[in-house]
Amino acid sequence: MKVMIRKNGAGTLSAYVAKKDLEEPIVSMEKTAMWGGLVTLANGWQLELPELAADTPLPITVEARKVSQ
Repeated sequence: MKVMIRKNGAGTLSAYVAKKDLEEPIVSMEKTAMWGGLVTLANGWQLELPELAADTPLPITVEARKVSQ
């Protein structure tokens, strides 16, 4: 699914899923660089993000995979 990752003015990362009209803060990351690992959203969803460079500029839309709970 297409997910937009962005950072707000306070530095909080969030994920927006257009098909679900869902925007949730990212509350935890498996890897410190975020890319290539799992992130957990405030609603409990876990998304697997693609491998990208650590310095990838935000906002960016990526193809992520929702992990079943």
